[in-house]
Amino acid sequence: MKKNKKIKIILNGKPRSLQKVISVYELMRSLKLSTEKVAIELNKEIINKRTIKNLYLKNKDKIEIVHFIGGG
Repeated sequence: MKKNKKIKIILNGKPRSLQKVISVYELMRSLKLSTEKVAIELNKEIINKRTIKNLYLKNKDKIEIVHFIGGG
């Protein structure tokens, strides 16, 4: 897989351009987000966080990252 190609994704409903193909893990790091208290959905499927280092984003992927917030 080429990793130096620009791609466009939809992140939480907003278009975003990436300078190269990156993994979901690299995206989380670039956003300064921990994987501890979030759910990650890729193309309408919840993904297993143990696989995010090997799961690379593709052009037109839709990714949703949801934070868990405690409350009562």
